[in-house]
Amino acid sequence: MRSPISSLERSAPQLTFGSIALAVVTLACLYLHAHFAATAFAYLLVVLLFSLMGSFIASSALCIIAIAALAYYFAPPAFSLRIDDPQDLPVVVAFFIASIVGAHLIGKLRQEREAARVVAAKLQRSAADLEDREKRWRAIFEHNPAMYFMVDEAGTILNVNSLGATQLGYARAELVGRSVLDVFLEEDRAFVRECVRTCLEDVGQTRTWDVRKVRKDGSVLWVRENAKAMLWGDEQPIVLIACEDITERRRTELALQRSEAHLAQAQELSHTGSFSWNPTTGEAFWSKETFRIFQLDPDTVPPGPQLVVERTHPDDRASVKELIDRAMRDPSDFEHEYRLLLPDGSVKHIHAQARATRTASGDIEFVGAATDITAARRAEQQLRRSEAYLAEAQHLSHTGSWSWDVYRLDFIYRSAEVDRLFGFSPQEPVSIETIRSRIHPDDLPRLQEVQRQAIEHKERRFEYDFRILLPDGGIRRIHSVAHVVVGSDGNVSELIGTHMDVTEQHAARERLENTLAALRESEQRFRDYAETASDWLWETGPDHQVTRLSEHTSAAGILATGLIGLLRWDIACDLEEEPEKWRQHRATLEAHLPFRDLVYRTVNRTGSPIYVRTSGKPFFDGKGNFLGYRGVSTDITATIRADQAEQELRRAQSELAHVTRVTTLGELTTSIAHEINQPLAAIISNADACLGWMGREAPNLSAARSSVEWIIEDAIRASEVIRRIRALAKKGEIEMVPLDINEVVKDVIALVTRELVSHRVTLRTELTAGLPRILGDRIQLQQVIINLVMNGIEAMDAVTERTRELLVQSSKDDVGHVHLAVTDCGVGIAENDADRVLDPFFTTKSTGLGMGLSICRSIVEAHGGRLSMVHKNGPGATFQFALPLYKEAVS
Repeated sequence: MRSPISSLERSAPQLTFGSIALAVVTLACLYLHAHFAATAFAYLLVVLLFSLMGSFIASSALCIIAIAALAYYFAPPAFSLRIDDPQDLPVVVAFFIASIVGAHLIGKLRQEREAARVVAAKLQRSAADLEDREKRWRAIFEHNPAMYFMVDEAGTILNVNSLGATQLGYARAELVGRSVLDVFLEEDRAFVRECVRTCLEDVGQTRTWDVRKVRKDGSVLWVRENAKAMLWGDEQPIVLIACEDITERRRTELALQRSEAHLAQAQELSHTGSFSWNPTTGEAFWSKETFRIFQLDPDTVPPGPQLVVERTHPDDRASVKELIDRAMRDPSDFEHEYRLLLPDGSVKHIHAQARATRTASGDIEFVGAATDITAARRAEQQLRRSEAYLAEAQHLSHTGSWSWDVYRLDFIYRSAEVDRLFGFSPQEPVSIETIRSRIHPDDLPRLQEVQRQAIEHKERRFEYDFRILLPDGGIRRIHSVAHVVVGSDGNVSELIGTHMDVTEQHAARERLENTLAALRESEQRFRDYAETASDWLWETGPDHQVTRLSEHTSAAGILATGLIGLLRWDIACDLEEEPEKWRQHRATLEAHLPFRDLVYRTVNRTGSPIYVRTSGKPFFDGKGNFLGYRGVSTDITATIRADQAEQELRRAQSELAHVTRVTTLGELTTSIAHEINQPLAAIISNADACLGWMGREAPNLSAARSSVEWIIEDAIRASEVIRRIRALAKKGEIEMVPLDINEVVKDVIALVTRELVSHRVTLRTELTAGLPRILGDRIQLQQVIINLVMNGIEAMDAVTERTRELLVQSSKDDVGHVHLAVTDCGVGIAENDADRVLDPFFTTKSTGLGMGLSICRSIVEAHGGRLSMVHKNGPGATFQFALPLYKEAVS
């Protein structure tokens, strides 16, 4: 809509210049005396002409002015506005209508033309704007820092800006027409396809996602895609995708996430949680590690100072509350340690440190860290304990550690044991001169030289020994091990080492050396003994073959040569004679058991048989593997020969004893006959009596039976006498059995009773009842007793002036022997003969051989006893023997 002012502005010139033109036409027509109609036509042209200027009002005003001019100048009457000629009125009316209509038409036409011009101008401007916008958008499309892709619903790239193509390393022509999925990773293509499908389903809605794209060279970049589906000119949907390279942002985000993860990991590893607290607003923040330290769930418990107080150990709660109150009153940095008492009863040590900072709003906020130092506290306790153990270990092992500054010539560190070794007080300042004064003067130069060379050659390890002179005059021997420490300047700056008190070890080593010397001397002594002894040492291997023999066995010719490598049973000559002995010996060897006193026969170097007694024991290595036997052997040929001779002698003695017994029996023939005749005579008498009792008309069977019973008793008595005589006369083996010595005496008395009667000797016995048994051969002991009784009877043959009495006594002494003594009252034994009376072939009888008592002594000694003559007061002699008790009886 045009404004009125604008219309007035356009109408004024039209009216002004139109009025002037009408005046000019009027003057011209007046000058030319133009006809009224011609003037009206001229006026019409002027009005129509100026109506082209636009304003219909101005055209109407010019029409009125023209009509007025026609009426005033050219319609009669002249110079009056009155028109008298009726012919002029139609002209005026026609002029008016024509001018008005013409002006209106012209104005309308002009308006339409103006409108068309305006529309054309608008269209022109629109086209220009559109072109400009297209250029602008194209420029934006081309020069926008974002990548733009235009794809159809099939995912084919319809267009891409140069930046997008360049970013991916392609030319635009290479991408247009390809599938947009080609610029995505294989694993992301399904995701992209789903995103495009979502956009196409909801045209006009913008979608955003982050995805990776692949450059032509294979490198990957992260983009954030804003996509929007729209309908194209042919109503076909397309998807316009704007891609923003967020690789750096993504890297930054990843770096930030990694940094946060690292921070969280660092907090977790260092057991340090962070926190913040605004005392004014009460806002607080705890990191995840802080919640973990306090064993709280960050999703359920809001952090705050009150939570700290609730978790604090009751013993530390007051101090924590005081710290929080002080922080609220006086905001300043604080540092504090306290303990937490956790729900499971465990205790944690916390070190909290915070700094007061001012926020943008001007409030004070504490930002700090809470560190779980439980492990450190425990480690500290363990370290203290370890230090105590180390100190104790150094004290027990007499080993001190030290560190020496080679520049300041002073200890950097020395343990308490070093002070004790040198005799220093723990807090005593020690100078180099003091240390040197404690070192033995003979050792100091060498010690200094060792240290100097170690420093000069930068030795990693060196050792030396020296002595310490203690204030009390004692000497302590030290073994030191040290190494150098090279500083950053390449020079040795420090010596670190240990001093070990080896005084006792040194003394022990001296004792050991003395002991070894003594052992070597002893070894040599025993080697000499072994080489000069008749015994020899031997050794066999795991296969029982001889591997080693004493050297002197070959030199002395004790054993045959070539025994090395032979088995023991290959050396022996009695393998076939005593197979059971060797079978048992080989079983012992196979069982790896020791053996003792194995006697076997072999031959010496000359081929003569010898007897060897050997003992051995197995030996093993450290793992228990059997290595063989070691032992000692002895040549017992002489012993064997002596035993054989002794056995021969015993057999001879036994023969002699038998002969003696037979001789004695011969001497007792009368007594024996009497002993046998008595029961035989009784048998005959009882037999006659029995016949008499049986021959009566009325046989007395009872009396006959009694006679028969007596016959049987007498026969048994005679048989017993014969049995005893046969036993004495029998030449049998010795039979050692438990015996009652009183019973043996009674058997003898039964045999010698007749001799006693015939020699008018009174026998008196004093046999102790209940004597313990002795172990002996009944026959041999009877022989001894008979011999002693018969000697006593013969010794009393010459006695006429007194009663011939023979006393037999048995008794037991306190040392466990049974004694039997035979005492006569005969002529006795001369004092000069007393020592020889038991010797062989010594006799005081004119017809004796002098072997009786000698045989008796041999018999008694074979029983482990002793036969002796006892001096007695008065006439006669007493012979007694003592026998040991039977062991079973003793026990």
